[in-house]
Amino acid sequence: MKKGYKGLLAILSVSLLLFFVASYFDTINILGMELKSSGMYDRLTHVPDKVVEEDTIVPEFTFPQPLDTASKHILFIGDSMLEGLSPRLAAYAKQNGHKMHTVIWYSSRTDVWGGCDTLTHFIKKYNPDYIFICLGANELFYKNVIERHGKYVDRMLKQMGNIPYVWIGPPNWKPDTGINELIQSKVPEGCFFVSNGMHFDRAKDGAHPTRSSAILWMDSVARWMPQNSRFPIKMNLPTVSTARPIRTEVLQPQK
Repeated sequence: MKKGYKGLLAILSVSLLLFFVASYFDTINILGMELKSSGMYDRLTHVPDKVVEEDTIVPEFTFPQPLDTASKHILFIGDSMLEGLSPRLAAYAKQNGHKMHTVIWYSSRTDVWGGCDTLTHFIKKYNPDYIFICLGANELFYKNVIERHGKYVDRMLKQMGNIPYVWIGPPNWKPDTGINELIQSKVPEGCFFVSNGMHFDRAKDGAHPTRSSAILWMDSVARWMPQNSRFPIKMNLPTVSTARPIRTEVLQPQK
């Protein structure tokens, strides 16, 4: 009886092996009959893409990305750090055929921008196809900033939609309580320039970089972009130190 089971098992094993080998071919002809492959071979030998969650495929993303050589309409938004950065970015815009508008909101934070529709308003007003942000300096020492302000960063990103952007991190003068970590965790790779750890000559307030140091800061962002940005654009070194945006709008601190 056992010999009979062994014989049957051997027949089934050989049949399954032949079936598996045959599935390697798209079609196979047996006694004049053309049979299509079952696809078993492909399914059993296929190496899946990287999967994070069930049915969620993470596409490969490598750097450097191709340079977008088209002229851009840039919107630069943020806090008072734009006083030093905006004139230098405007020089890059002029040199590379871009247009640029700046909105400085003094003392603003992610919860200020993310807690209203001001960003949506200026996106509709200027219709930019590229955005620069410099925000976070006024949140360097906030307690529980990761837990408290995460939703506001999410809202800002939602308002920007699919517009390419670079978020320039705050120029720390002391260790922060998590704002850099928060922003970096929310934006895709290649969208956040980390300013923390750079050397800056500071103004009398000890926080803002001097005008000359802000120029070097913006130059560092421009050098970083071709090899590291998710959305690199033309940023050839300008022949002038600073320039004026098409328009600069100033918003006063919230009361």
